Amino acid sequence: MEEFIFGTYATDELKLIHHRAARSGLQHRHALTPQDPQPGEPVTLTVHVGPDLPVECVACYYTVDDSEPDGARGAARNGRVLMLEQIDVRWDTLAWGYVTRWQGVLPAQPEGVIVRYHLGAWAGDGPEAFADWPDVQDRAEQAADAFFHGKLLPDTPPGDPTVSHTFAYSVDRLVPPTWAREAVIYQIFVDRFYPGQGQGWAQTKNLRAFCGGTLWGVAEKLDYVADLGATCIWLSPIFVSPSHHGYDAVDLRHVEPRLGGDEALRTLIAEAHRRGIRVLLDYVCNHVSQYHPLFVEAKADPGSPYRRYFTFDDSEIGYRTFFNVANMPQVNVAHPAARDWLIDIARYWLRAFDVDGYRLDYANGPGPDFWTDFWTACKAEKPDCFCFGEIVDTPEAQRAYVGRLDGCLDFHVGDTLRRAFAFGLWTEDALTRFLARHASFFPGDFVRPTFIENHDVDRFLLLAGGDKEALRRAVAVQMRLSGPPIIYYGAEVGLEQAVSVRDSDGLHVNRVPMIWGDEQDRELLAYYKRLIRERRGV
Repeated sequence: MEEFIFGTYATDELKLIHHRAARSGLQHRHALTPQDPQPGEPVTLTVHVGPDLPVECVACYYTVDDSEPDGARGAARNGRVLMLEQIDVRWDTLAWGYVTRWQGVLPAQPEGVIVRYHLGAWAGDGPEAFADWPDVQDRAEQAADAFFHGKLLPDTPPGDPTVSHTFAYSVDRLVPPTWAREAVIYQIFVDRFYPGQGQGWAQTKNLRAFCGGTLWGVAEKLDYVADLGATCIWLSPIFVSPSHHGYDAVDLRHVEPRLGGDEALRTLIAEAHRRGIRVLLDYVCNHVSQYHPLFVEAKADPGSPYRRYFTFDDSEIGYRTFFNVANMPQVNVAHPAARDWLIDIARYWLRAFDVDGYRLDYANGPGPDFWTDFWTACKAEKPDCFCFGEIVDTPEAQRAYVGRLDGCLDFHVGDTLRRAFAFGLWTEDALTRFLARHASFFPGDFVRPTFIENHDVDRFLLLAGGDKEALRRAVAVQMRLSGPPIIYYGAEVGLEQAVSVRDSDGLHVNRVPMIWGDEQDRELLAYYKRLIRERRGV
């Protein structure tokens, strides 16, 4: 079994389910050439048809006026139509059948246009199926839920092939901000960092409960962050929430009072900017808390205008969720009003609080098309903001977000660094070879922040049996990579966790309170500082 770092790919069986889903039905999966169209460039669309779907014709229905495309069986009801041609046939052993490849070329567009399109396919008088069906991400979540909870995987994937899905790409010249490429990012789990205002920890035994860290405490420790050499902080979710982690918001327009409220965030951002430190918020667009007022109303009233903000169904829970977690209902980002709601909130924090961007939780949930609208809106609000996604998927799937986000967290680099230095499973030659090929797979202007540990996986020192020399070697490699390095709070001073996430009933076990004063490993801290100075050339 793989480490939890790749939850939906944790076993060979799950990898096989991914592969077969991606080779079945009608799959586009944002396969564009070029991936990030510039003004004046035509765009080639590629579609794969699996062995389970009879297809004689493939059509693209598209618009360039920001309206929704509509069409059926090769005739456009709104917008225009492009017929694709079959290019080749390929045998796929794991799918055990032939997969056909189809392509068509959309005309070049001027700057500022968002192209929206549907892709449909049919044979004879049979029904028209639309891409992407089956949804590979939905199938992966279904499979992971079955695996981790000891259930049987349903024979059929979720979704209706006759319901169209809107794809989109923006024709623009947007690029990631220069400061983000050069950043050293310090990840802070707010409830576990520092209480501040003369307060001690509320408690430190129950890591599911609140420990008492606040934004006031983060502000008081900004000199520590600056002395380390970090130029940016990434805060765990700070919105109003009933949990210690905050990934289940009940109010996305205010700061959790327990963390200090809106005033504390304003103070923190002002003090950080005064020191030349940028501030990133952790924003979840995939789901909210079951106690969010919009969901409460939508669940109680089928006639509510917010009903379509979520997806109610006949499942055991009764609505779509984040990995079948009942207290995290999934937002239906395909609904225009729900999409606008989430994007307006993002623009609000950029404008009203001067935040510098977002780490976007579970970004492959909403998918690339949502981020097309989100990213362009955020750039219009604050051109030098930095928006990068948590996309726990293959490099091929991550590359679909080029031109839709500034970048994504580099889970594959994190995985290989842990394999090589914590587990001792890779030689350094194998690591060097992988890193070179991995870097060449992505365009240079797609920023991939690297990490060795984070709030969802075991800390490095636990895996390495407390071997700090192994940590030093891993960090030395990380600091030489092109992607901005992320340091998970406490890694630089030897912070350890007691038990593995595999041996507990949750991920909370690695979110231990930060250690201060004489508890810190000063030699390790000095080592981090030296590497960061060398990286920054200061």
